[in-house]
Amino acid sequence: MTRAAIDVVIVDSGGANLASLAFALDRLGARSQVSADPEAIRRAPRVLLPGVGSAGDAMARLQRTGLDDVLPTLSQPVLGICLGMQLLYEHSEEGGARCLGIVPAAVQRLAASPGRPVPHMGWNRVRARQDHPLLAGIESGTHLYFVHSYAAPVTAESVALTDYGDDLTAVVARDNFVGTQFHPERSGSAGARILQNFLRLAPCS
Repeated sequence: MTRAAIDVVIVDSGGANLASLAFALDRLGARSQVSADPEAIRRAPRVLLPGVGSAGDAMARLQRTGLDDVLPTLSQPVLGICLGMQLLYEHSEEGGARCLGIVPAAVQRLAASPGRPVPHMGWNRVRARQDHPLLAGIESGTHLYFVHSYAAPVTAESVALTDYGDDLTAVVARDNFVGTQFHPERSGSAGARILQNFLRLAPCS
């Protein structure tokens, strides 16, 4: 019996959210595989990069498998989620981590203030800044679910923003790489639509 083709490979980051991501994709009818194998990730039609823990620890896990070198060379659609989005940047203030260097900017720690504790946890509005297929069917101002202590600044690659005292990047895109600071797998129907949009991005032939 021929095994069904995989729609997306989830990079094995060792986090507890891997199962929830796989379940969210399964509900959309997508076939996913969790892997840290560089060849499986190179062959994947789409790649999902989750993140857990600190930026330095996450990059160390990628370095142990050589994925720190592999991921920036991919030409298929790649989606980074939460810390996975932050790893797309050049650098993170979290432990002074050198990241994947795909987006030319540095991730910074959120500043706590009255009424805005760190980490930022909960639902927050996301405002579209430019059109992108990842946000097809998502109204500007839709609430999505965030859990983070570090955030990316607003740059030319910022597709959508959220306000947590200052404007922060909620969705980033550069070439075939996209990222969401929020968790689409925990963001109800809007998050499911974003994952569906990612699955509709055409893989490179």
